[in-house]
Amino acid sequence: HVQLVESGGGSVQVGGSLRLSCVASVDTIGRYCMGWFRQIPDKEREGVAGIESDGSTSYADSVKGRFTVSQDSAKDILYLQMHSLKLEDTAMYYCAAVEKDVGTKLLRLRPSSYTFWGQGTQVTVS
Repeated sequence: HVQLVESGGGSVQVGGSLRLSCVASVDTIGRYCMGWFRQIPDKEREGVAGIESDGSTSYADSVKGRFTVSQDSAKDILYLQMHSLKLEDTAMYYCAAVEKDVGTKLLRLRPSSYTFWGQGTQVTVS
């Protein structure tokens, strides 16, 4: 069973930056496919970014060029660096993991591809 704990959320002004972190169980990062998702009330969970064990990444069109996903396998931490934040980036952000590479952008950004989820961290842009 993989445990994921997100942190780094908070309140930021439009145009600002935040870096989210997701601490994972030992030997997860770099071996699992990892994803960042976000959700606002009454909306479906949306894929933001995904990264395979080989470092291949995918991004939602809405965040491409502003967000960067990265991983530190030595520390078992997944990151989401967010720049140029917009009002519409306000959401609860979750990290997720699955014990296989899923191979395509579509699958990396699909919630049903993932098995393990963190509890989320709130990002509010105003």
